[in-house]
Amino acid sequence: MHSDTLVIIPAYNEERAIAGVVASVKEMYPVIDIAVVNDGSADGTAYMALSAGAIVLSHPFNMGYGVALQTGYKYAMRHGYRYLVQMDGDGQHDPGGIGALLDAVKNDMADVALGSRFVGSGSYHPTTIRLLGIKFFRFILFLLSGRHINDITTGFQAMNLRVLNLFIQDVFPCDYPDADIILLLSRFGFRITEVPVTMYANQYGKSMHHNPVKVMYYVFKMFLSLLLTKLRKYSVPGLQGPERNGG
Repeated sequence: MHSDTLVIIPAYNEERAIAGVVASVKEMYPVIDIAVVNDGSADGTAYMALSAGAIVLSHPFNMGYGVALQTGYKYAMRHGYRYLVQMDGDGQHDPGGIGALLDAVKNDMADVALGSRFVGSGSYHPTTIRLLGIKFFRFILFLLSGRHINDITTGFQAMNLRVLNLFIQDVFPCDYPDADIILLLSRFGFRITEVPVTMYANQYGKSMHHNPVKVMYYVFKMFLSLLLTKLRKYSVPGLQGPERNGG
């Protein structure tokens, strides 16, 4: 019988880091199952993840971060997991935070626990342009949802079965699955909490280069996506959450 908890790790061309990430999670939490979603990598990501002891779910080609997440959610639902943790495959998320995230969800303090770089005494220092972007969308999210969330772009999260049941639906925002998710959860009345975690700088230098045109395009698309999430009428049949229809 497998664990009641699954850790999913979306990964795209992460052969240098993924084995270490999987090994660290297995060492700290040996009873938790781990699934790496290999999003059409052109390198040895799948082989390295499998060799480290993870379940590997592979896309035939690169479909994007949001789709990779949803593949993990659907796998978790199909195989009867009650709790899920998602984290990145590049080594930026310290696996030590998994326990605190799960505690918040398993003790019914929240439906979703967000791992935050900006709560507690964290040492994470984003670039100036990234910090400005986070503050901007933090303000927009507050205007649209009334929620004050410090780390709106965190990919380090834990959630319960009710949230998973929402995230496997077509309403899941695959294009920009960060602030949009918080707004979506707010509309359905789910409880959200932030938990201090440790995150590190990307040691392999794969962070997005801050091309001004690309940054402005991202800001525009993200803002538009948030507005659509706010204005859209939702109806999710069979949703086992606090609200069946988003208002």
